Amino acid sequence: MKQICFILLAFLLITCKQEKNKPLPNATPDTSWALLNFVKVDSLNPILQPSRTQSFYSPISNQAVKWEERNVLNPSAIVKDNKIYLIYRAQDNQMTSRLGLAISEDGLHFTKQPEPILFPAEDNFKKYEWKGGIEDPRIVESEDGIYILTYTAYDGKTARLCLATSKDLKTWTKHGLVLGEGKYKDTWSKSGAIVAKLTGDKMVATRIDGKYWMYFGDTNLFMATSNDLIHWEVAENAESKKMISVLHPRMGYFDSRLVEPGPYAMLQEAGILLIYNGSNAANFNDPALPKFTYSAGQALFDKTKPYKLLQRTNAHFIKPDKPYEKIGEVNEVCFVEGLVHFKNKWFLYYGTADSKIAVAVRNEK
Repeated sequence: MKQICFILLAFLLITCKQEKNKPLPNATPDTSWALLNFVKVDSLNPILQPSRTQSFYSPISNQAVKWEERNVLNPSAIVKDNKIYLIYRAQDNQMTSRLGLAISEDGLHFTKQPEPILFPAEDNFKKYEWKGGIEDPRIVESEDGIYILTYTAYDGKTARLCLATSKDLKTWTKHGLVLGEGKYKDTWSKSGAIVAKLTGDKMVATRIDGKYWMYFGDTNLFMATSNDLIHWEVAENAESKKMISVLHPRMGYFDSRLVEPGPYAMLQEAGILLIYNGSNAANFNDPALPKFTYSAGQALFDKTKPYKLLQRTNAHFIKPDKPYEKIGEVNEVCFVEGLVHFKNKWFLYYGTADSKIAVAVRNEK
């Protein structure tokens, strides 16, 4: 009996020593893969604000609408012809959303186009897009130069992830629901971030294991794959036939309430970098942030297995701390959605308090 007790005691001591030497689960991870050190351009921000002068004839209401008089927010961005094209969400006073376009030669000063480029119309997609509208774009380029835009169609009740394409960023073809007309047709879905790689200053959709990949969702994150960037198949559990979650909220952190993709996901040597938005829960949250605060973090997925999470930042890298970020249509919001590499800098575009648009810049080392 004494010998057995001695063996058990030795085993416990060894186990305790091994546990002691394990890294703490909340220890700061290696973030050498992350895209950090963005600086808000306080001298210019917010760079885009609502305007009452922008008028547009709505094909549904059959009247002129001041289509961005209430809010401008949540922009995507892409480089074309050595300029930055900013595609942004705008709301009228009826809270209907449409997508506008603004163009810049320096990434800081933008000229808005007078009319929206994508909007609810008398077409096959009106039932999904009216009256809530078209929201929150994310854009990449295909290898043959076609622009692929994911967006949210909102009918006032359900958000549905949709897709459109263009050759010039001004005229768009709608392709309908990303999740298809089958069992996921009425599933709340949004925020499609396609995996792409930086080619010069272009962000080009790239295949992994023969397929294109997309992260989507705004509570947990899910995935879909495609052979042509137009038709997508949801990644499901083979047994339950339900969508597989690849990134979750974390109790006690800035993303304790929900997680939602930011811009595209970027393929790098270290893996797939996904900048994402997180919301702070009402309880079991990050006590340093007000409840429901939107700030942004970063995650790294395996470059050959895009569904495999490798690392994740413990802290946000951008948060609301300016008056126009803290007070607006929705308070305490920095919502990142646009990211471009341009003239040896990274430009990060984000919505502020669901009311205006701002920029932060990271210089290349």
